[in-house]
Amino acid sequence: MKRLLFLMIAVTGISFLASAQTKTLLTAKIITPTVQCDMCKERIETYLKRYDGVTYVSVNVKKKETTVKYLTDRTNIENIKTAIANAGYDADDVPANPDAYKELPKCCKKTEDGGGMGKPKQ
Repeated sequence: MKRLLFLMIAVTGISFLASAQTKTLLTAKIITPTVQCDMCKERIETYLKRYDGVTYVSVNVKKKETTVKYLTDRTNIENIKTAIANAGYDADDVPANPDAYKELPKCCKKTEDGGGMGKPKQ
């Protein structure tokens, strides 16, 4: 009987300690004003999914917004913005890495740089 009681106390204690170590998952919306097409969306999502701590990425091309869920004990919002910039895109107040921006396809570049989706023919 004493062993059973001790075992129950031990299991309860271990369960309590395990639940106390849950990691905080945050959701952030990052303005990505230079996103223009589905290729941009795919590039950012693929790039961010490789980062440790990022659990979810979704780029909304129409709203020019990227939604990211991440574990706070593995990364932070500044690292995520820097990762987007390293992929060649502006992220809130972090400008795109110039070398990465040069490597983007023409459709993913800003219109003032000769890129963009262009206007549809009428």
